[in-house]
Amino acid sequence: MSISETKKLPELGEIVIVTVKEVTGHGAYVTLDEYDNLTAFLHISEIATGWIRNIERYVKIKQKTVLKVIRVNQARSEVDLSLKQVTGEEKKSKIIEVKKDEKGSAFMDIIKTKLEYDQKTIEEIENKLSQKYDFIYDAFEAVAIKGPEILSSFEFKPEIIEAIEHESKKIQIPFIEVRAVLEIMVKKGNGIDVIRNVLTSVEGTKNNSKIDITYVGAPKYRITVTAENFKIAEKVLNQAIEKIKNNIEKNSGSFKFSREESKKTHHNI
Repeated sequence: MSISETKKLPELGEIVIVTVKEVTGHGAYVTLDEYDNLTAFLHISEIATGWIRNIERYVKIKQKTVLKVIRVNQARSEVDLSLKQVTGEEKKSKIIEVKKDEKGSAFMDIIKTKLEYDQKTIEEIENKLSQKYDFIYDAFEAVAIKGPEILSSFEFKPEIIEAIEHESKKIQIPFIEVRAVLEIMVKKGNGIDVIRNVLTSVEGTKNNSKIDITYVGAPKYRITVTAENFKIAEKVLNQAIEKIKNNIEKNSGSFKFSREESKKTHHNI
């Protein structure tokens, strides 16, 4: 999907990006960025709840904002909008959508110039990618995470795949990091070696996730799992903890663990 595509009219309830064109005492006239700059109206009653002393506290000329379509007159090409009916989640989602479109378009412009392709060839590439991905940017992000092999089904020329891979390296993929503190004791003469071998056996990188274990101070160790999303990270962490627990208990040791707060990182796996 491309936000920059020209469409005729938005649908009722659709979330749109607009640019404020004129502010009046009754509301604001805006242009719809995704609909060939069609003019629409935001009535003062739909700006905020309660009495509004100054409209420009909420919308200013040339400002871009996120609004909801609340009325569409197809015959007259008239569109009425609302600011107060837009939820925080809807606004966030729309902004992400627009940023993805802008970044995807920028990548394709670079590829167009680099490979000296005409616009028609670029559009053919975009159309193929759009059959699998909602946004062109999503294809670049997928390559950044999983590698160029995922493009094999598109039957692109090697130079196209190479160009997409090159641009995808500019994407900083956010990863989820989940952690736990382990309390481990093995009361044997070789207890330290047993613990070291058990912990080493689960460390490493596998299936787009990474497990690191660091020494905190006897008898505590921190296990950290980094993965592309929370679901994967949690699964890998739980499996690692279970494996460590079983192996420690097989060696007549004691095992306890406590969870720590998860966080987002930008470290490569």
